[in-house]
Amino acid sequence: MSTESSPLAAQAATTLNVGTAGADAIETDAVVIGAGPVGLFQVFELGLLEIKAQVVDSLPRVGGQCMELYPDKPIYDIPAVPVCSGRELTESLLKQIAPFHPTFHLGQTVTALQRQDDGRFALQTSRGTRFLTRTVIIAAGVGAFEPRRLRVEGIADFENAQLFYRVRDPADFAAKRLVIAGGGDSALDWALNFAREATRSADTLVLVHRRHEFRAAPSNVGRMRELVGQSRMRLLIGQITGFEQADGCLTALQVTGVEDQTVTRVPLDALLVFFGLSPRLGPIADWGLDLERRAVAVDTERFETNVAGVFAVGDINIYPGKKKLILSGFHEAALAAFGAARYVFPNKPIHLQYTTTSTKVHKLLGVEPPAHAGPAR
Repeated sequence: MSTESSPLAAQAATTLNVGTAGADAIETDAVVIGAGPVGLFQVFELGLLEIKAQVVDSLPRVGGQCMELYPDKPIYDIPAVPVCSGRELTESLLKQIAPFHPTFHLGQTVTALQRQDDGRFALQTSRGTRFLTRTVIIAAGVGAFEPRRLRVEGIADFENAQLFYRVRDPADFAAKRLVIAGGGDSALDWALNFAREATRSADTLVLVHRRHEFRAAPSNVGRMRELVGQSRMRLLIGQITGFEQADGCLTALQVTGVEDQTVTRVPLDALLVFFGLSPRLGPIADWGLDLERRAVAVDTERFETNVAGVFAVGDINIYPGKKKLILSGFHEAALAAFGAARYVFPNKPIHLQYTTTSTKVHKLLGVEPPAHAGPAR
């Protein structure tokens, strides 16, 4: 895997309906590219119009930037929610879309998009998953995320063998001398997770960070320092500047102290690096879409691109007056859903239905209509 994660990421991936690559194309009404807050709300708006969606994201878990960059930091501009964390927002959106049973295809990017003779689109992902869909809605934020890699000459040779940027299975690192590099939530989350193993000590679990300040939740930083004091793990303030190898295996790291430039030798069996994520537009740039300043140009009626049936919502799009806010993306998702409905149900009139009064919507959501609810509109 190629992006950073945390223990919650591994748990979320097992509780969601995560799609896997198959030999045959998955036929669907809509493919949503991106599982951040706007992509998740897009699933909800599509569901209200009875449009079934498959969701693809390059990250190993849902939530996009909210989960990867600031899962525990407060967000204050969600309507009617005075404050919530990125994690709480993601969890609420997942609960909201649960009645529509979307399928998530995580840890993969859409690499190809091509219109078919019948007007539908054929999509393929980096893991070989194929779709045949009537509409495509790009909700990819600022693009697909890739990990910021450790810049030490030659160390990339050990990637996916002893050097990892994501945890697939924590059991793979049990009883190994483990070094974790980074100072954000993912690095601290995994350090605390592995510190729970009874055999862990300062000799088998080392956290390396380039400065004394951390970008993680204060409670986790406090707990980490407690474990360091108890010799359950070791903290080194410095940068990885070199490594040692023997018989083709990574055997030790060289960590140079920031203040005194002292080089510390750290033996290891595996290295986890969590330096954050960097976005890139990726294959989207090759799909014939009108681009402006590395964003996808759309209209403001349906948020449709210059390619009929392909829409773009959230931070990935651009139009006059565009504001990169989550709440703006929610608005765009609602209008894009109605735009997509014209392709999914070309011969069916599409009416606005109010969730407060529509018995049809109540049935879709699996809720009991209130006693005063009026007829479906």
